[in-house]
Amino acid sequence: MIRRFFRGAFIVWVVFRYGLDELVLSGFRNPVVRAVRGVITIGRRLDTPRGQRLREALERLGPIFVKFGQVLSTRRDLLPLDIAEELAKLQDRVPPFPSAVAVATIERAFGKPLSAVFATFEQAPVASASIAQVHFAVLKDGREVAVKVLRPGMLPVIEKDLDLMRMMAGWVEKLSADGRRLKPREVVAEFDKYLHDELDLMREASNATQLRRNMEDLQLVLIPEMYWDYCRTDVLVMQRMKGLPVNQVDRLRAAGVDIPKLARDGVTIFFTQVFRDGFFHADMHPGNIQVSVEPETFGRYISLDFGIVGTLTQFDKEYLAQNFTAFFRRDYKRVAELHIESGWVPPETRVDELEAAIRAVCEPYFDRPLKEISLGLVLMRLFQTSRRFHVEIQPQLVLLQKTLLNIEGLGRELDPDLDLWSTAKPFLEKWMLEQVGPKKFWSQLKAEAPLYAKLLPELPRLLHDYLRQRPTDLRREVQDLVREQRRTNRLLQGLIYGGLGFVLGLLFMQMYLRVGLW
Repeated sequence: MIRRFFRGAFIVWVVFRYGLDELVLSGFRNPVVRAVRGVITIGRRLDTPRGQRLREALERLGPIFVKFGQVLSTRRDLLPLDIAEELAKLQDRVPPFPSAVAVATIERAFGKPLSAVFATFEQAPVASASIAQVHFAVLKDGREVAVKVLRPGMLPVIEKDLDLMRMMAGWVEKLSADGRRLKPREVVAEFDKYLHDELDLMREASNATQLRRNMEDLQLVLIPEMYWDYCRTDVLVMQRMKGLPVNQVDRLRAAGVDIPKLARDGVTIFFTQVFRDGFFHADMHPGNIQVSVEPETFGRYISLDFGIVGTLTQFDKEYLAQNFTAFFRRDYKRVAELHIESGWVPPETRVDELEAAIRAVCEPYFDRPLKEISLGLVLMRLFQTSRRFHVEIQPQLVLLQKTLLNIEGLGRELDPDLDLWSTAKPFLEKWMLEQVGPKKFWSQLKAEAPLYAKLLPELPRLLHDYLRQRPTDLRREVQDLVREQRRTNRLLQGLIYGGLGFVLGLLFMQMYLRVGLW
């Protein structure tokens, strides 16, 4: 309890020290709070931009808040553009924990001394993040590996900080209209989910294995093999990858890597993972992406860190592909119709008004290279339009948005002249044809064949059992059908006889008139 009090007090001090009270409580003018703030933050300066102050405050509060800032940066539907851009700069610049602690964690996980598992183990970590750090090692059989070790004691620290975050989110919602618009409790709940997923390294290993299997035939990206015999919840042993960081463009160019092709390949990888597989790497900042310079895999991407992945259903994929295709064709009316058909906007929304709003956002950015556009700005304007038309932002698309912005940043570093639209359009059109053409029909038929093969021989028995179990209901249904048929027959007979009688009457009358006239 005392620790929680002091932690809370420290957080409040940081909030005041960096002027975050002015950021989220701009409309709050309680004189007592203002007096306390003035005493405990003597000498504070607010001459730096608000986004920078928020980023520095999160870094001051520690690894969990740094990770929270990274997640918060993905919610560009909720944040002003300047703050979102500043938070996007947050990387895992976290000091490593002692190597002795890492070794103790590994030995506890495997139940044996370090020397019984590894032939060599590098004590100095090669990378350190908010959740874990990585050491290079060599297994007894000679395989070079990277060993990822979870920071010790993370779960209780996370739970305490999450409790405080929830409490602070409640305060922000109660004290400020601007704070309520940011939906702080929703953001904290989202962060809670992502963070607990990252604390299980077995989950990360399974994510990596699935991505490796999906991307194997593409021959554009390398994903390390997971060595399952050495994977635990808090220790992960994987194939060591050798490459240059993707943001070191000068070194890549000096090594002979085709940089424009690398940029195009990045777009292809992203759209393949999203639209073909519906399973994509959702943390593609430059720290997690390298490029191979090994002769046999030269110029391929290397993906690392699979704690966060995104998934999309078939409906999500088809809906997004239709939206992207309509965007690339500048068919804004179809985009508006898709939003209404999907229920993302109220059904009474006028198609022509939504079409005009979307056109105003997107039209200025077509036929321009990446250096002249900002997907962040486009998305921000789209979100502003979304609020005007009461569009519901879909939770499953938040990670996709974050990944798309990562791809934009990566492409901007590699090839500022990259035309993202023309690069992606052929891929999406080909994908759409595969979804509605005979190839898709044949693949679905093959996928369902085992089910049909099992079901067809069982149909006679299933029908027999069904008939035996429901004789009374079937008899009643048959009797109802017979009665209905009899009623129908009587009605038809009445119509026929009545019609014949009417016709005969007309004939007799006509004959009578003729005889009388004659």
